[in-house]
Amino acid sequence: MYNQLEFRSGQELVEQYAPLVKRIARHLMARLPSNVVLEDLVQAGMVGLLEALGKYDPGKGASFETYAGIRIRGAIIDEVRRGDWTPRSVHRNGRRISEAIAQVEGRTGRDATDTEVAAELGVSMDTYHGLLQDSAESRLFSLDELTESGDDAPGEQFAGEEPEPGEALQGSAFRVALAGAIEGLPEREKLVLALYYDEELNLKEIGQVLGVTESRVSQIHSQAAARLRSRLRDWR
Repeated sequence: MYNQLEFRSGQELVEQYAPLVKRIARHLMARLPSNVVLEDLVQAGMVGLLEALGKYDPGKGASFETYAGIRIRGAIIDEVRRGDWTPRSVHRNGRRISEAIAQVEGRTGRDATDTEVAAELGVSMDTYHGLLQDSAESRLFSLDELTESGDDAPGEQFAGEEPEPGEALQGSAFRVALAGAIEGLPEREKLVLALYYDEELNLKEIGQVLGVTESRVSQIHSQAAARLRSRLRDWR
């Protein structure tokens, strides 16, 4: 199965690609709260590397490093989700924000503003921004979670594990709906997501681009995720 890799021992391959695991772990670490331990991410990434060694199919056209990177990143994110440190109250408040956004936008037919969402929740602006900040600090994988059904698709295709036709169709339709929902976001929220996920800037760097504080970028990111959840609630 390994093709050009098959004449080398598994230990040699693990040693060669261990720096890739550490690089991906450090990159993701920059997006997570300070209580997450780098070593835990590296260990999860090594599991992903071993899975990649066992499932890689060169006939699918991807280089091993590309395929392994996908599996390593997926394994680390799975570990972060399993070890969810987020209090239930934060999850609950996140759902309340999404519901409030949906209610305001359903009445007005336009994007809900911070002031309107805070009023819908019956809280002050400071409290509302605090709720957004709590959500942003507890997890910054919101967009990844929204796309969870299709997150591993590239890796699974390279591994030769084809999804059922119905699942593939549903996943494709969801991605179209998600792309449309992102395109319909307010410009600042759309820009923050683009800089964060596409350009892979950190929050401080995005703040410098927008001329706002790092904490404000966290709030905008969190509100964008809540708005997407509200607009995609029929898919959940």
